[in-house]
Amino acid sequence: MESFLEFFYNNKEAIFIIVLTIFLGFEVISKVPSVLHTPLMSGANAISGVIIIGGIILVGHADTSTLNMNLVLGMFAILFGTLNVAGGFVVTDRMLEMFKKKKK
Repeated sequence: MESFLEFFYNNKEAIFIIVLTIFLGFEVISKVPSVLHTPLMSGANAISGVIIIGGIILVGHADTSTLNMNLVLGMFAILFGTLNVAGGFVVTDRMLEMFKKKKK
């Protein structure tokens, strides 16, 4: 418990920024109308692609002899970035299917 409190105290600014961005992101995304979803999803896929590349670089430079913060954050970045890109493509494809003419 003491090491957790020490970690929190040493990284309180970063933790505050992460929590603030989670709340801000939720508020911004929840206010987006459905008409703008497809263009915004394309932008989110591009940003997530950059996050995946950053995660790969972070994991590549991490010390793999021990389980450290760089390795864990890099793996999470790769995992969640990949899920976001794949989910974005699936949702965009489904939305674009709605605009195709149906075969009779």
